[in-house]
Amino acid sequence: MSFAESHTPAPLGGELVEAVAFSKSAYSPVYMAATIAASDFVMLATAVGSGFALWRLMNPAIAPFQFEMLLLPVTCVGVFGCTGQYPGIGLTAVEHMRRICSGVSIVYLLFLFAMFLTKESWANSRGALLLAWAFSLVLVCCGRGMTTNLMARRTWWGVPVLVIGAGHTGRATVRSLNANRVLGYRPMAFLDDDPTKRGICEGIPVVGTLNDANSISRDLGVGYAILAIPDMPRELLVSHLQRWRRIFPRILIIPELVGITTQWTESRDLGGITGFETHQKLLDPSAKWIKRMIDLVLASLGLIVAAPLVGLCALWIRKTSPGNPFYTQEREGRDGTTLRILKLRTMFTNAEDMLESHLASNPNASEEWERFCKLKDDPRILPGVGHFLRKTSLDELPQLWNIVKGEMSLVGPRPFPGYHNSRFAPEFLQVRRQVRPGLTGLWQVSTRSDGDLSVQETLDSYYIRNWSLWLDLYILVRTVRAVITPRGSY
Repeated sequence: MSFAESHTPAPLGGELVEAVAFSKSAYSPVYMAATIAASDFVMLATAVGSGFALWRLMNPAIAPFQFEMLLLPVTCVGVFGCTGQYPGIGLTAVEHMRRICSGVSIVYLLFLFAMFLTKESWANSRGALLLAWAFSLVLVCCGRGMTTNLMARRTWWGVPVLVIGAGHTGRATVRSLNANRVLGYRPMAFLDDDPTKRGICEGIPVVGTLNDANSISRDLGVGYAILAIPDMPRELLVSHLQRWRRIFPRILIIPELVGITTQWTESRDLGGITGFETHQKLLDPSAKWIKRMIDLVLASLGLIVAAPLVGLCALWIRKTSPGNPFYTQEREGRDGTTLRILKLRTMFTNAEDMLESHLASNPNASEEWERFCKLKDDPRILPGVGHFLRKTSLDELPQLWNIVKGEMSLVGPRPFPGYHNSRFAPEFLQVRRQVRPGLTGLWQVSTRSDGDLSVQETLDSYYIRNWSLWLDLYILVRTVRAVITPRGSY
C-alpha cells in the first residue's frame, strides 16, 4: 500500500492532540493485567478442584480437598507475574504457552517435593496433584488464549505507543500491530520529519516531527515509543536515542532484518557493541529427534483411531462416485525429494478435464485459480461427501501413514503439487525444502484457502524460520479449532 493510499491530509492542532490524549486515557494496562490474572486463577482453581475430585473417584481413601491446595493457583499466578506475563505486552501466543507450561510445571514440582517431605494428610494426594498439573497446563493455556482474544477487542486493552517514522516500515508496523491486537501495543500517533506526511496515516495522526518527541510525549502521556526508521544514519540515530531515552521509559527499535528469524533472536552485549544472536532450531539434533518421536507416536495412534472413520468415508465416496475412494498424488518433500501422499478422493475421476473446461469458459474462475490455485465453487468436488471431507479436512487422514513412514510431519508447510509450487519464487522453495511437509501448518490454522500465494509464502516462511516444538504444539491446538470451525476451507 502506498502512502497516498493510506494517508488523508487533516489539520493539526490542539484539538487533534487532545483527541489523541483522550483516546489514550481509555487504555489501562492495570485492567489488562487484572483480567489475565483473574482468568488464570479461575482456570488453575478449576484444575486443582477437578484433579482432586477425579482422583477421589478412583481412590476414595484419600483425604478430601484441603484448603492448603489453594496455594497452588496463588503461587502459579505469582510466578506468572514475576515472569512478565501480566500484562504480557508483546508476548506472542507461543511465548504465552511456553511461559505458562514452564511456570506451572515448576510450581507443581515444588509442591510435589513438599509432599514427600511433609506428613500432613494432604501429602497422600500425589496422584491428584499430577492430575491437577495436567489439567492446569490445558485449562490455563486455553483460558489465556480465549481471554486475550476476547479482551483484545476492548477499548482499554493494551498500552499506547508513539510510532517514530511514518514511512514504509512505520506503516507496516502499525498494520501488523492492529492486526495482532493481542500483543497489547496500541499505536496512538506518528512522528515524522517529512512535511508531506501530515494528517491521518493508517488510521492514526502524524502529530509532529522527531524533535517534538518530548512535548508530544508529555501532552499525550505516552511512555512507549517504537522507532521504525531502519535506514536512519547511525550518527543521527545515536543523537536521537540519547534524547529519547530521557523521555520514554521503553523504546522498541525495528531493525531492517527481513528474512531473519524473529521468535528465537536475542540481543547480545559484546563489550558495548550490540549484536543479535539467532537460534536456528532446525539444526538442533535433539529437537528434531523429539519432533520425529512425537510424529511417530501420535500418527500411529491416530491411524488406529481413524481407521473406522476412514473406512466409512471410503464407502460414502464409492456410493457417490464409482472408483477407487483413495488416490495418490506426487508432491515435493524435504530436500526436494518426491513423495506420494495418500488422500481420500473428494473429486470426480475426470477432475482434470472438468477443470480445464471450467477455466476456459469462466474468466473469473480462471483469475481466482491463478491467485489461489483453488476455486470456492469447484465443479470437480463430489456432492455431499466431497464438500464434507474438505470442510472437515478428513480427506487428509490417510496421510498419517506418510508421517509414520517419515515422509511427512504432523506440523509443517503443506506439500503442494507441481503446478502450485511453480508459482513460488525459487528462493522460497529452497526455504520450504529445509523441513518435512506437514499434515497441518500455520497457514492452515490461520487462513486456510482464504490466503493467496503471498500469504502462504509469508506464513510458511515464518514457521520455518521460527520453528520450535512450542510452535508445533500451538499449531496442533489451533488445528482442532480450525477443524471444528472450518472457516476458509473449500
